[in-house]
Amino acid sequence: MESSPEQPLPLSRVTSAVRGWIDRLGAVWVEAQLIEINRRSGSRTIFLTLRDRLANVSVSVTASPVTIDAAGPLSEGAAVVARLKPSYYETTGRLSYYCDAITPIGEGRLLAQLEQRKRMLQAEGLFARELKQPLPFLPRRVGLITASGSAAERDVVENARVRWPAVVFQPAYALMQGPQSTEQVIAALRRLDADPAVDVIIIARGGGSLEDLLPFSDEALIRAVFACRTPVVSAIGHETDNPILDLVADHRASTPTAAAKRVVPDVAEERERVGLARQRLRQAMLGQIRRHREFLDQLRSRPVLAAPTAGFAVHRDQLHNLAERNHRAIGNRIRQHQAEITQLLARVRALSPKATLERGYSILLDGAGHGVTTVADVTVDDDLLAYVADGQLTLAVRKIENGGIGR
Repeated sequence: MESSPEQPLPLSRVTSAVRGWIDRLGAVWVEAQLIEINRRSGSRTIFLTLRDRLANVSVSVTASPVTIDAAGPLSEGAAVVARLKPSYYETTGRLSYYCDAITPIGEGRLLAQLEQRKRMLQAEGLFARELKQPLPFLPRRVGLITASGSAAERDVVENARVRWPAVVFQPAYALMQGPQSTEQVIAALRRLDADPAVDVIIIARGGGSLEDLLPFSDEALIRAVFACRTPVVSAIGHETDNPILDLVADHRASTPTAAAKRVVPDVAEERERVGLARQRLRQAMLGQIRRHREFLDQLRSRPVLAAPTAGFAVHRDQLHNLAERNHRAIGNRIRQHQAEITQLLARVRALSPKATLERGYSILLDGAGHGVTTVADVTVDDDLLAYVADGQLTLAVRKIENGGIGR
């Protein structure tokens, strides 16, 4: 394409030619590092950023979800092999790449495999939090799976004995890397789990590369740890290392030293806690005693307890007043009834036959004891009985005359 300031070419012709050149390029396989994965909500396109592993070159790549899902789990920072097809947009003059195949390699491939295994085991429930066993407060015996004479063994034992000198370890040595590591660790784990004296098991190893720590993401070991009846503590590598064993173990320690601090208490801290507990208990008891003493003082200050007999004096006065009122009432009632009786006696005496007799009258009875009220009731020579005021008389009728007194 010839051009000059006098005979410039249209921009559209140039962009069209560029597109034609790029379209004639075929797909090419490249090795790069996956820097970024951007999944935009509602979009059917996934945006990737790939960077050369040696040179400072990076490009933007688009891919479909099907392509990304077919590659398995991808993580940022992984090394990948991708098939790219360059494409050119005339309207914007932008060069982009489309990826229709991508595969992790090296550590990236291993990480993808581990991620896939992790998801499978998680779907089976091996990492469920509710299945984790609590650690004993003070284990009788601590099982330790590590390499013989390793720095990890030294870190666990020394730090645990600094915290609790009486701690007892039962080591079960095994290779902690290499092809035979998984088998030996599983065998040691089963021996310790079958021992009823072992209360907790620590699996400890120092740091290492991803390949060195692969045995601790082995599926057989993960299932063996899940089947343990004894609580298991994972202490593999450093803080940044995260084998699958960390997820299935009942507790994870970032380092072997942290595992030692996790399984046994600190004797100094426990002594301090006991002292604080005793102090709080003493303060609580003294507080209770003080409150009860104040309560008793309040009770003693009440009038009923300050002078217990004062109430009796009040009631004695009340009883005395009631007794006097009762005596006066009884006396008044007696005098009232005496007056009534006197009146009745006077009335009875006024109506009494004796009073009549005392006035000179007498009661006359015939021989049969019947009262004689008329001369017709007797005959001459009848014997009569006369009652007078001071006795009785036996009389004989000599003469009968009719007519009452005063006639």
